Amino acid sequence: MKPTKESLLVLKNVDVHYGKIHAIKHLSLHVNKGEIVALIGSNGAGKTTLLAAISGLLRVTSGSIKYAGVEIANKPTEEIVKRGISLVPERGLVFKPLTVEDNLLLGAYHLYSFGKNKEVKSDIEQIYKMFPVLKERRKQLAGTLSGGEQQMLAIGRALMAKPKMLLLDEPSMGLAPMIVREILLYIKKLRDEHGLTVLLVEQNARSALKIADKGYVLETGRVLLQGTSEELLANRDVQRAYLGRDLAIN
Repeated sequence: MKPTKESLLVLKNVDVHYGKIHAIKHLSLHVNKGEIVALIGSNGAGKTTLLAAISGLLRVTSGSIKYAGVEIANKPTEEIVKRGISLVPERGLVFKPLTVEDNLLLGAYHLYSFGKNKEVKSDIEQIYKMFPVLKERRKQLAGTLSGGEQQMLAIGRALMAKPKMLLLDEPSMGLAPMIVREILLYIKKLRDEHGLTVLLVEQNARSALKIADKGYVLETGRVLLQGTSEELLANRDVQRAYLGRDLAIN
């Protein structure tokens, strides 16, 4: 698979180091506009590191990361968010001492700086329509929400930045299968109904590939395999190493 004119995110020969540890090694991949792309691999494969590098949280040692044709490698995270990329980190990481609504408002901080207060309020109502439970708990402290509700809040907060691309790191971690199924269906809905582009790291590889258009298998910081979701689901090596129980995502 090669980048095309529709490619929104293009990584070419990217290297990332943690001190002397070579965590990402000459990695290349691309994500087309309106796609869900799954990153799968064992623990320590470099999936979270890669998302952190794309979002500006980790320095790229060498290589290129282009978003919408513009080089963003090693740009400040705030600039990357303004360009249209939002990260939902592993376990959501909501601001627990703040209310649900205050967490959502923080996601739109850069819009407030442009005086778009009315737009922000409208966006919050859209999040409440998507996740009605958040509206019910809008005055509740985020730390008192269930794990699934906190994950919904983390996704909602990221969407408040009005991204064109969402980076999702293990959205199902620690959640019950029923909640995982619900979260993954929300992700698919965001792509289908709102045209959002998604790069998804997910421990449940089979369920991730069932909603994805294509995927990359990472191993020790390198792309081991790539293909359409159908190709990877049918691959015997992928089945044996990474595909666990099916959550029946439709």
